[in-house]
Amino acid sequence: MKHNPWLVRPRPNSQARMRLFCFPYSGASASLYYAWASCLPSAIEVCAVQLPGHGTRFTEPLCAQLTTVVREAADALLSFFDKPFAFFGHSMGALISFELARYLRRQYRLSPARLLVSGHGAPQMPDHHSPLHSLPDAEFLVKLRELKGMPARVLENAELLELVLPILRADLMLCETYVYGPAEPLDCAISAFGGLADDYVSRAELEAWQAQTLGAFAVRTFPGDHFFINTARSQVLETIGRELGPIVSAPMTPENSHACARTVAFSAATSAPSA
Repeated sequence: MKHNPWLVRPRPNSQARMRLFCFPYSGASASLYYAWASCLPSAIEVCAVQLPGHGTRFTEPLCAQLTTVVREAADALLSFFDKPFAFFGHSMGALISFELARYLRRQYRLSPARLLVSGHGAPQMPDHHSPLHSLPDAEFLVKLRELKGMPARVLENAELLELVLPILRADLMLCETYVYGPAEPLDCAISAFGGLADDYVSRAELEAWQAQTLGAFAVRTFPGDHFFINTARSQVLETIGRELGPIVSAPMTPENSHACARTVAFSAATSAPSA
């Protein structure tokens, strides 16, 4: 396939039964998920999403508007939805993946087989946290230390901070200016992941994701704080493997093996996406 700046496939696998698109949290890049490819079953191809201005796209302008990111991601990734797929997103990534799933349904009549949302409360719940993206640098750094999401070596390095802070501010702005719009629940199953010691997202906020699906729903909790996907990675990956297991092990008939490809081709030819 032609190079796609939106996507990094650490272990390309044309024989995989499904693709797992992984969306990073604020300030992170696609590299967050590179190691996952060697830990999940070979039937699942990890596709790490690279946002503009992040990682290998650091020379591109940052985007702090969720609707723009979702629309551009849908256009860029559409051709990769030619087989069963699932979304995983942590924190900011959960919000992006949720809105992308709604956009794909609205514009292309496509749906992930499962939506795995991690470290983020249900979007319809009120956000009780004070905005961070516009804080002065000194206060902003205090909050970053409290969240424990950035290594001390970065927080203590002025040159690194000069590179990282604009990315973090843009990502946080994307999340903090998000406005939820009511819509019909998704058809796909949803699993909500949370950290047992996460002071940022409560159990009730995770359980509220159930209102966003007509399908199966589960809450999965792990030891750790808001960044438990790093500290409890093996447990998280084991759980993802179990959640996606029934999908990759389902019988694939000649008819449904090409269903996604036909849907993508038909949708691309007949739909005219709008903002």
